[in-house]
Amino acid sequence: MITYLIRRCVLIIPTLLGISIVMFTLTGVMPGGPIERMIQQITFGGGEFGSATHQGIESLRAELEQAYGYDRPVVERYFKWLSSLLKGDLGLSFEFDEPVSEVILSKLPVSLTFGIFSFFIVFLLAIPLGIAKAVSHGSPFDLTSSLLLFLGYSIPPFALAIGLILFFAGGSFWVLFPLSGLTSDDFDQLSLGHKIVDYLHHICLPLAAYVVSQFALTAVLMKNSYLDQYQRDYVRTARAKGAQEKRVVFGHILRNSLTPMATQMSEFPMIFISGSILIEQIFSLDGIGLLNYESIMARDYPVVLAIIMIAACAQVFGVFLSDILYAVLDPRVSYQART
Repeated sequence: MITYLIRRCVLIIPTLLGISIVMFTLTGVMPGGPIERMIQQITFGGGEFGSATHQGIESLRAELEQAYGYDRPVVERYFKWLSSLLKGDLGLSFEFDEPVSEVILSKLPVSLTFGIFSFFIVFLLAIPLGIAKAVSHGSPFDLTSSLLLFLGYSIPPFALAIGLILFFAGGSFWVLFPLSGLTSDDFDQLSLGHKIVDYLHHICLPLAAYVVSQFALTAVLMKNSYLDQYQRDYVRTARAKGAQEKRVVFGHILRNSLTPMATQMSEFPMIFISGSILIEQIFSLDGIGLLNYESIMARDYPVVLAIIMIAACAQVFGVFLSDILYAVLDPRVSYQART
């Protein structure tokens, strides 16, 4: 196990290095880069360069490329960027004219909030629901909950978000929740208890849109996994040997049925920082997902590259954690070094 963990840690380095090379190369060769966008903003914005000649525009282009280092070969620019990245310097945002780290940190709380809430809702509620459905397989409770879960999984999150606003945020029916934002206008004047209530009140609808599809998938996956393990030969053997039912359920069936959850858990670290573009747009939430979209449209490549690398690190960490949990849950899995 230790040997496997060491090997995985070593493999993380070339994986992230390969991702960085591919993404930096793509942003470097894509047409309409940040320099072109700056020139458009300057020339179409009027002023000194409003009626610049072709020669003047080319002179401006050369000055901007020299100022931002785009006059250097792409390989040299990559290693300079990588060196700064390893030092914790993510660069300067073209769009915000601020350090990229400050821009991302200002948007991160929104995505982290929904990622953490989604994680606990999915794994603390969906897993027990899946077990309850498996135990009562074929009952009215199982059939009714299956229908609701199917509906929740089949509705796209952005469509569900619009529907929730329509029904519960003053669209056409009830006004039970705020339409947008995470806090009220007088949030700073509220007491601590009222701040918590106000915050939870605001996140109800976007959180529901975030989590319903994943919740439904996890519950159904847990039920199917539990039923599959319940019918295995080792369960009948354990009962034939006189093992207590509690030990059979919790020591064998439940533990082995949780292994698919370990695989699914690998996706959650990336959800913590990636957010959802459409849901953040619909509910006017200033998170990482919306920032990434706006940065791509604005050709703000330092921000785009930083978000991609953070997401890649989160994904690699998630897969690494998933492998460890898989080995802990299933003793039959052996991560011995192969020769």
